[in-house]
Amino acid sequence: MSIIATWKMAYEGTLLARKALLEGKTLEEALITLIKDVELNENFHSVGYSGLPNEEGIVECDAAMMNGDNLHFGAVAGLRNIRSAVSVARTLMDRSYNNFLVGEGALKHAIAMGFKEEEMLTEEAKRRWVEERAKDPKVYKGHDTVCGLIAEEGRVIAGTSTSGLFMKKVGRVGDSPLVGPGLYADSDIGAAAATGVGEDIIKGTLSYRVVSLMSEGLSAQDAAIKAVMDLDAKLRAKGEEPRDFSVIAVEKSGAWGAASNIAEFPFIVSEESGETSIYVARDFGRTIEKIK
Repeated sequence: MSIIATWKMAYEGTLLARKALLEGKTLEEALITLIKDVELNENFHSVGYSGLPNEEGIVECDAAMMNGDNLHFGAVAGLRNIRSAVSVARTLMDRSYNNFLVGEGALKHAIAMGFKEEEMLTEEAKRRWVEERAKDPKVYKGHDTVCGLIAEEGRVIAGTSTSGLFMKKVGRVGDSPLVGPGLYADSDIGAAAATGVGEDIIKGTLSYRVVSLMSEGLSAQDAAIKAVMDLDAKLRAKGEEPRDFSVIAVEKSGAWGAASNIAEFPFIVSEESGETSIYVARDFGRTIEKIK
């Protein structure tokens, strides 16, 4: 059993996911447990409830899940008033059609499935929005997607959830719900998921690229490093200044990796040994340090 997730905010959720697996829950149930723990925590402002809103002060969330056994996926984007977007995405995974719903359609589906409409904007998030709006911001912030990957007994699964860029345009969708850029899982190989500025992650189809490199024989760590370095270099070669992007990866065997083009990228790993630790990737992932 290997569980890997992005950012320190996923630590408690990773522990809960491990407990769920040990209790006999499915990988899907465990991954929902991990991501939902972050979505419902009002102290985290880049995911779910209390997520930082768009330019009009409305929280719009994107999420996805992918099953590596059959490549089934479910995704939602621009979802309003539902606290756990990934739980809605899960309900779309095993359908033959209509696997990706957006905006009003995603909300209608969620309500039909029994999800409750609730206010997503907390007073703290609203305060930050009011302050930022007064500055007429030129640089978007707040794009820390919670990503989770699980590998167990030859299966791999991936999931993501985010409220996206703070002060984004209404209807803007990043990489997180997109199969290929935001996440990818294939139980014959492994899985990957990305966090950062979606507009750049999409350009490199980053998660699929990592899994593709693993299919060519690279380890999860080497594939993550190469994919991130290659995309960073390609953008620079085309005259662009790369923005933040990071990726986590896991092989079907459970071996894991992480890489980033930011100075320090923290992530969580729960391993077969039972140890759950916080690591930091530096220098494009060429240095990995356990910090807890």
